[in-house]
Amino acid sequence: MFRSIVIDDFMTTNLTIATPDMDLLALVDLLLLQGISGAPVTDSDGYLVGMISEHDCLKAILVGTYQGDVGGRVGDVMSLQTETIRIGTSIVEAASQMVQSGRKRLPVVDAESHVIGQISRRDLLRAVRAFEIPN
Repeated sequence: MFRSIVIDDFMTTNLTIATPDMDLLALVDLLLLQGISGAPVTDSDGYLVGMISEHDCLKAILVGTYQGDVGGRVGDVMSLQTETIRIGTSIVEAASQMVQSGRKRLPVVDAESHVIGQISRRDLLRAVRAFEIPN
């Protein structure tokens, strides 16, 4: 049953998106304001170029503190290795991918690899609970 449920109806589509040239401290302010722990980083055409997390920000701020220069650009500290998931993927496949990779969230891309959403572990749990599980 769960194999027929796809991520499309449970993913977040109203994303906070960062750009590589965005000021790092401005992004920190945005993460705090939105109450989120990270964001996809896209180029001007909407293609995913990286991910930025609280961890990435803290690491950069710590290095900057030692060097006397806190700040910088998102593109200088973002994670370049990104794993994505395609729209239309089943929640079972998505859960398997997250468990195997240890990721908490995955950017959702369309057939042209544009970022159109994000799916998180919590979204997948919501999907499971949306359907009655037989005893």
